[in-house]
Amino acid sequence: MEKRHINRRIEQMRAEGTRFRTGIEIGVDLKATDLRKRYDAVVIAAGSTTARDLPVPGRELTGVYQAMEYLPLSNKVQEGDYVTAPVSAEGKHVVVIGGGDTGADCVGTAHRQGAASVTQLEIMPRPGDERNTVAQPWPTFPMLYKVTSAHEEGGERVYSVNTTHFEGDEDGNVQWLHLVEVEFVDGKLTQKPGTERKIPAQLVTLAMGFTGTDRENGLVDQFALGLDERGNIARDADFQTNVPGVFVAGDAGRGQSLIVWAIAEGRSAARGVDRFLTGASELPAPIRPTDRALMV
Repeated sequence: MEKRHINRRIEQMRAEGTRFRTGIEIGVDLKATDLRKRYDAVVIAAGSTTARDLPVPGRELTGVYQAMEYLPLSNKVQEGDYVTAPVSAEGKHVVVIGGGDTGADCVGTAHRQGAASVTQLEIMPRPGDERNTVAQPWPTFPMLYKVTSAHEEGGERVYSVNTTHFEGDEDGNVQWLHLVEVEFVDGKLTQKPGTERKIPAQLVTLAMGFTGTDRENGLVDQFALGLDERGNIARDADFQTNVPGVFVAGDAGRGQSLIVWAIAEGRSAARGVDRFLTGASELPAPIRPTDRALMV
């Protein structure tokens, strides 16, 4: 999203009386217990920031990064914080592991930084061009082959492969990625013998999704929040957690998702807070926390 839209909304919120305090990490700089004493209601919108890792040999090599270690640096260049990104794809063979939206962001960023090549790997088979009416009947969300604007810029997309290990040079910099083709046999993901190969990789980004909100800063434990089966903060129909007066909205409760869901859940959580504080609310009826349909 273009930053001018965000800046305009921030200024609107400031004019309405919202106070922003930046550079503060809840659970570290400010304890959750202090927030509970100070405020009648708290909304947690901390995102889903715990990235899924890839525990294979060579993961420790320089040049292998989580996507969210790599992507924010380009934003900082655009904001003037850096002249050039500390981690850049310029002149490098780049491999992006993960076929979702975050992976597409890595693909586009690498192209714009002048990568020598960009390859995106996905462990699942290539989706079809049309809905599978048996496996994904309407109105379920169809898993279709997508070509985003980032993919239109170039690069290669490789499906049904799994990374086995990374290989580096004598200085500890990644140089090669070893992979093998995989297939589903009786519902189990299995390697295909004789398909092992390696591809050049001087910069690797891991974009394999997220497993929940940050647990290391103590926010979840200090609030004594319950989690659901997917590791997200659990909430009821009013977006309230197991702790009265503490609400959750966005990726922290839903899991990794899109900005449209964050907006919708923020509004729904506001209605829940209103009902909690006043006993009623005239704000629009909320979406249900369990809704997972595509919003258009």
